[in-house]
Amino acid sequence: QVQLVESGGGLVQAGGSLRLSCAASRSIFRDTTMGWYRQAPGKQRDMVATITSSGTTGYADSVKGRVTISRDNAKNTVYLQMNNLKPEDTGVYYCNAPHLFGGFRASWGQGTQVTVSS
Repeated sequence: QVQLVESGGGLVQAGGSLRLSCAASRSIFRDTTMGWYRQAPGKQRDMVATITSSGTTGYADSVKGRVTISRDNAKNTVYLQMNNLKPEDTGVYYCNAPHLFGGFRASWGQGTQVTVSS
């Protein structure tokens, strides 16, 4: 059963912008928080940004000031606007619903590839 579908990735030059979208099933989206996660080649999957159901946001230090996470509760969708992209932003981006005490509510989706050329 598909619960999370990411889209919007692509190939951009350094300094460019992308907007990622994550369409979630309602049962997943009703969790308190949604997040974006990035997995670079040969590295672990790390948190990029999170947003609570009420709109409180958090960002990894590496992207703070360059990305904005938002959500549309009516559409069960979370977005990641990425500006001034850098080559180190390259990776597969996933969304999910983290639990407070660890783990995630849904299985990981296919992700969307972001490649930033220098």
